[in-house]
Amino acid sequence: MNAPDAGGPNSRPPNDGTKAFPVPCHHRFMKSRFYYAGIRVRNLKRSIAFYTKSFGMKVAARGTMPHGGKYVHLVTPGTRMRLELNWYPTGSRFYVPYRKGEELDHLAFVVGDVLAAYRSLRRSGVRVAVDPRHSKGTEVYVKDPDGIWIELLG
Repeated sequence: MNAPDAGGPNSRPPNDGTKAFPVPCHHRFMKSRFYYAGIRVRNLKRSIAFYTKSFGMKVAARGTMPHGGKYVHLVTPGTRMRLELNWYPTGSRFYVPYRKGEELDHLAFVVGDVLAAYRSLRRSGVRVAVDPRHSKGTEVYVKDPDGIWIELLG
C-alpha cells in the first residue's frame, strides 16, 4: 500500500499549505491545484541518477503500484512541484512499448471532490481514461483533447 503522500494509485497529495484555485469547468469553476507531471521512463535507476545528479533534485517518495509499476517523486529543494517518474512492466494495464514522443505519462491536479469533478467533466464531454470505480472514488483519469491523461486527486 502506498504511503498517504507518496503518489501513485489511491494516493493523497501532501498538505503543503497551498490552496486549490478555480479553473473553468462546465460553465462553473472547479477548484484545483496543479500537483505534478508524470513521465514514463524505461530505466528508473538511470532516470533517478540523471535528475538528481544533473538538476539537484531529491527523492521525495517512491513506491510500487498494484499492477506492478513503480514510481518515484522527485522535488527540487525549495519548490512544491513534483516530477513523477513512472515505470510499467510488460503485462501492466499501463504498459505500452516505449516510443519517442510518448514520454509524458500524465498530469495531476488536486480537486476538492473527485466524484463531482468527474461528473462535471463527463457532462462537458471530456473523455474518461480510468473512471472512479477503479479507485473507490479517490482518483480519476480523463484525457485532454490530444489524449494526454490528466489525474484528478481528492
